[in-house]
Amino acid sequence: MRFEFDGEIFRWSARQEDWYFVELPAEASADIRELPRPPRGFGAVRVQVGIGGSRWRTSVFPDAERGRYVLPLKRSVREAEAIDLAAPVHVHLEVQDG
Repeated sequence: MRFEFDGEIFRWSARQEDWYFVELPAEASADIRELPRPPRGFGAVRVQVGIGGSRWRTSVFPDAERGRYVLPLKRSVREAEAIDLAAPVHVHLEVQDG
């Protein structure tokens, strides 16, 4: 299952560190939620991601507050792609579980 979308970046502060995430669209989140897959910690779903020229494997996580899955945005990717945290980011995402 593959998705391509522009997503808003948001910051989550935990302890003394900030984490950045991209919220998946409602439709993509609903599709992922319906996939049969092995249980993983925190409800994680393994994915392969592309933003600009960067490609990596990670997991998306359900965010109960938002009702959607969220994608962690690694610092190395933010820096390599010169991502503006105030602007949407274009994401290519392929689900590896399911």
